[in-house]
Amino acid sequence: MIGIATQEAVVRSWGDRHCQSPALPALVCVLGFTETALIPGISAAGQTPSDRRRTALADGEFLLRGIQPHYHYPLPPLTAGASPALISRALIEALALPLYVFDAGLPLPPLPEMIHLGGTPARCLTTGQAMTAQTVVHLWEQGWFWGAKLSSEYPWLIIAECVVGGTTTALALCESLGIAARDCVGSSHRQSNHEQKWQLVQQGLAHLPAEADPFTCVAAIGDPMQVVVAAMLLRASQTCGVLLAGGSQMMAVYALARAIAQERQLPWHPAQIVVGTTRWLIQDRTAQIQRLAERARCPLLYTQLDFSLSRHPALRAYEQGFVKEGVGAGGCAIAAHLLAGWSNSEMVNIIDRLGDRYHASGGSLIAN
Repeated sequence: MIGIATQEAVVRSWGDRHCQSPALPALVCVLGFTETALIPGISAAGQTPSDRRRTALADGEFLLRGIQPHYHYPLPPLTAGASPALISRALIEALALPLYVFDAGLPLPPLPEMIHLGGTPARCLTTGQAMTAQTVVHLWEQGWFWGAKLSSEYPWLIIAECVVGGTTTALALCESLGIAARDCVGSSHRQSNHEQKWQLVQQGLAHLPAEADPFTCVAAIGDPMQVVVAAMLLRASQTCGVLLAGGSQMMAVYALARAIAQERQLPWHPAQIVVGTTRWLIQDRTAQIQRLAERARCPLLYTQLDFSLSRHPALRAYEQGFVKEGVGAGGCAIAAHLLAGWSNSEMVNIIDRLGDRYHASGGSLIAN
């Protein structure tokens, strides 16, 4: 149920160490926002700019609260498919995973259960001034603090994200760090919108000074999640394993963390860190995720989860190339494989049952 895309020896060694632990890992989801998400057509994670302003909050609320009669931030309608928060929440419930949801910088008020880090939403990356240097330093310190705290309490961490438009800031960040990522990053669209992303990224990169350091890069063209997770990852990996749950965005974070470690002479423990995603992203012919992982020199594994036999059309839409990944869905599935050894049919049944409850509560799981 687990595939390995790059660095097989590192991935196998990491998996052998962490599937033996009797204690559960914690799932950490860092929410952020970039005004890049408001550009028409940039993302399918919400049909309108207004929807996309709420997507991260809605996904975070669903992770924390699951099925409920009323939502402060209802899951936004998608062009097709269902939010990957349904996958993650089903597996969080089934595994009883400890959960932490962080607000790194959102455009609307977070829920009381969310841990507010004092960040702000990023401006559009085309400005070359996405975040102030002070904001980046503050978020770095917050990520470092929580990386130390959580790594002292859990044997390993699953770190997830939700940033609409985040694959575009990931593309920009990779390019700023010297990793060729054009036409490689994933997308919530069925067909990746590479040319649109590249044009935006070129505008942002034009503002960068020559030989900019990693902090200058992320401040200019990044988003608040990236710096928080990079700090959290660097600190936590000193004492525990880390699964970065996502695709392009987490590869960019991996590259950022390594660059900061080199620049600041901080400990770097690559044997402790893997990136975990989904088969849908790996098999996306309109992206080149495995190539990006090779260029970023990061170990990549993926869940073989398959919704072909799901009873929900919105979940079967994943098999048609819609949605693909997000909110730690791949990482949660990988954890379920490692911790519980569930087969595909067992896992689909668990996720379908949550879909049944969501539909019964009045939520729509019908793909358009």
